Amino acid sequence: MNQANGRERNGAFIHADFLLQSEAARHLYHRYAEAQPILDYHTHLSAKDIAEDRRFDNLFDIWLEGDHYKWRAMRSNGVSERFCTGDASPYEKFLAWAATVPHTLRNPLFHWTHLELKRYFSIGELLDTDTAPAIWQYANHQLTTDNSLTAQGILKRFQVQVVCTTDDPCDDLNAHRQIAGSAAGTRVYPTFRPDAALSLDAPQIFNSWVDRLGTTANTHISSLNRFLDALRLRHDEFHELGCRLSDHALQHCPAGFCTHAVAARIFERARSGHSISVEEHEKFASFMMLFFGHLDREKGWTKQLHLGARRNANMRGLQSLGPDAGFDSMGDWPQAATLGAYLDRLDQENALPQIILYNVNPCDNYAFATMAANFHQSGQPGKVQFGSAWWFLDQKEGIEWQLNALSNTGLLSRFIGMLTDSRSLMSFPRHEYFRRVLCNLIGDDIEKGLIPGREELVGPMIENICFNNAHQFLGLKLPADFVAQPGSAKSVSYIK
Repeated sequence: MNQANGRERNGAFIHADFLLQSEAARHLYHRYAEAQPILDYHTHLSAKDIAEDRRFDNLFDIWLEGDHYKWRAMRSNGVSERFCTGDASPYEKFLAWAATVPHTLRNPLFHWTHLELKRYFSIGELLDTDTAPAIWQYANHQLTTDNSLTAQGILKRFQVQVVCTTDDPCDDLNAHRQIAGSAAGTRVYPTFRPDAALSLDAPQIFNSWVDRLGTTANTHISSLNRFLDALRLRHDEFHELGCRLSDHALQHCPAGFCTHAVAARIFERARSGHSISVEEHEKFASFMMLFFGHLDREKGWTKQLHLGARRNANMRGLQSLGPDAGFDSMGDWPQAATLGAYLDRLDQENALPQIILYNVNPCDNYAFATMAANFHQSGQPGKVQFGSAWWFLDQKEGIEWQLNALSNTGLLSRFIGMLTDSRSLMSFPRHEYFRRVLCNLIGDDIEKGLIPGREELVGPMIENICFNNAHQFLGLKLPADFVAQPGSAKSVSYIK
């Protein structure tokens, strides 16, 4: 294949104009998006790794450890579980991944793999069984010698101004306290994720978690009121450490609203070890989600709703490896009715916080995008956001679908942009990936004459989606030494 047909420049797959398929796209990306800093407001990064400024021993530790995206691809390629999550050595697992990479063509993993190798280690070769030994050796040498590849070094290297982790209310948050008192340049904030508070349909798990919550909150939880008080206390402590976001991962928004008295009876049954019916679980979950909505609104937080995933579909995989091991898929629950009922109930109670809606099923993109526009507040642009393409949709086509649905039914210019939703410090190039896809989409519209190529109209929108909108919307404090990127579009000009 010649280089022109392969879109390669100077023999490299990842080059300066990767994914940028028009002159307008290249101009927008390099002038307005490329230099923007990162505000990563939803991740699953380890606060402990950041607090300790972890130095990774090898490419497996920083790149493959805990990455269920790669595990899924390897299993699909027939790789034994021993080389995914089992007892194989780090190098053996890396070689198994390297043998899988050529089979990921047209899967976003092929793009991400080579973008990450390029940005972290300046490695331009394609990863396969032939190049794997040299790549392993070269990357490992950098990991053990380059201070920009420690946990905190990576944050500085990629201009990450803010990171929000995802934290259980039972977490003692000591790592966050350590970071807050350190010289780490990036602000690292916890996110309040109380999913276990809704898990009373599994009484043994629920009761164990409630006991842990009581220990963390230094109280004995003997009633629903004590339970709510403990959660409120932890919510306060998260707030003191800079937390301004909560998060919930749900199949769908519960909307079987009930009174406090009914919720109390259901809580007491679960605490006594009795099984809970589907209807009782829905009622209790609905009660708790309203409670959490009130807490967030009172403190000016933003609530994130991740909806629609079909988790743990493979019971054998769940029993042997636990959750978050790569056995999840898109679900197909009806979303609009219950989501609308939940948001409307909060709105009626004057308790609707800022909301970000994440959708995992493309069939629901327009339902989510149009639902977001139903709820607004005077003087506050985009109070309910249709969030960035999530999980299985976090790839070029899925990102474009989300951007198009939002553009067609709402205001793209008010969109708060990308996040990594990742457990890996190797994932920050996903912001670059998103920005390239965004600029390519807008550039294509300019080339086709669908929108004007006026830089003072388009340039600020790109900059805002990349960083400014999220900063203004979320109200997270930036590092004291942060210097804003100067606006590039100061006068009327035209993209050629």
